[in-house]
Amino acid sequence: MFPGRAHNTYSNVRNDGGYSRPQCPPPGNEQMDYSRPAAPPPSSYGEYQRPMAPPPRGNRDGYHDGPQQYAQPSVNMAQPPQQMQSVQGIENAFQYSQCTGKRKALLVGINYIGTRNQLRGCINDAHNMFNFLTSRYGYNPNDIVMLTDDQQDTVRLPLKSNIIRAMQWLVKDARPNDSLFFHYSGHGGQTKDLDGDEDDGMDDVIYPLDFESQGYLVDDVMHDIMVKPLPPGARLTALFDSCHSGTVLDLPYTYSTKGVVKEPNVWKDVGQDGLQAAMAYAVGNRSALVSSLGSIASSVKNKVGGNVDRERVKQIKFSPADVIMFSGSKDSQTSADATENGQATGAMSYAFVKVLTLQPQQSYLSLLQNMRQELMSKYTQKPQLSSSHPIDVNLQFIL
Repeated sequence: MFPGRAHNTYSNVRNDGGYSRPQCPPPGNEQMDYSRPAAPPPSSYGEYQRPMAPPPRGNRDGYHDGPQQYAQPSVNMAQPPQQMQSVQGIENAFQYSQCTGKRKALLVGINYIGTRNQLRGCINDAHNMFNFLTSRYGYNPNDIVMLTDDQQDTVRLPLKSNIIRAMQWLVKDARPNDSLFFHYSGHGGQTKDLDGDEDDGMDDVIYPLDFESQGYLVDDVMHDIMVKPLPPGARLTALFDSCHSGTVLDLPYTYSTKGVVKEPNVWKDVGQDGLQAAMAYAVGNRSALVSSLGSIASSVKNKVGGNVDRERVKQIKFSPADVIMFSGSKDSQTSADATENGQATGAMSYAFVKVLTLQPQQSYLSLLQNMRQELMSKYTQKPQLSSSHPIDVNLQFIL
């Protein structure tokens, strides 16, 4: 079904590495009943929009010049151990991947061309990631599938059915020490959690090109497709450059920049509503005060009312495989569709490639810290690191 990147159209890449988007969508196919969406998802789908521009800049150019600004990993940074690792309270053991086996990648970039949802940098992100993987990490172009909405072949369009089939292709026949890579750049959002595994009461979703007719892809489904089938020692590195993507692959362990597992806090995301409530009280705006207090109550109710059993979730979502995810923002945040070096790009995708290009030797923790350092001067979003099992964040990040 997916013979690899060699059969994809790649004629839009310029010699300078940039990407020129077509002036119109690819020609239609009269045998297909697919039509491009002309409007955003219904409001019941939740907030999904990826901003068309970053917040105001704190300085003229924002990004630091080079790796001397980065957090330095340990001089004697250890490689991931080869032995099976046990976890207290978890019946199954897990195994780190040595990333010495086969390499496969699936890159999805959706600009939603010709719609009012249109983005600018997502197709660029897919091409930039392709260049990064092939030039620096030895990925064979024939083992990379790209789904972008500028292609004429309908099999290569990022329709929901194509994305699902490509995800299945990515993990099919995976073996220990394989290195699999998934990258998504496009719109993301949230919908009400129906199975009680989310602290905030909301599932994270991504929006395929045909979301209007086929719906979104929810985190539980993506976990079932790409995480559950993997054997111990198989690595899946996933990057989601989309809004509300903090837990979009439903991995049970999320790490802070201090290297410790984050625990849910029902009050952590009500700060803005609290500030608005205080300001409304100060100026005597009763209606705004009531509205802000209502938002606070709703947030706390979602988190407390869900009665999420974290230990049960860890048991269910734990995987003996080596799954690592970097997401572009917290579940409550949006991700910027930005411009860097004169090219439209997703801010998180740009930070990931830049950090590893300037300083390839990174630990899990230093990579997270340095990606945040790249973004903090210009963007409010905070990249997140999560995993399918507990990780030693001071080990070397390998790909």
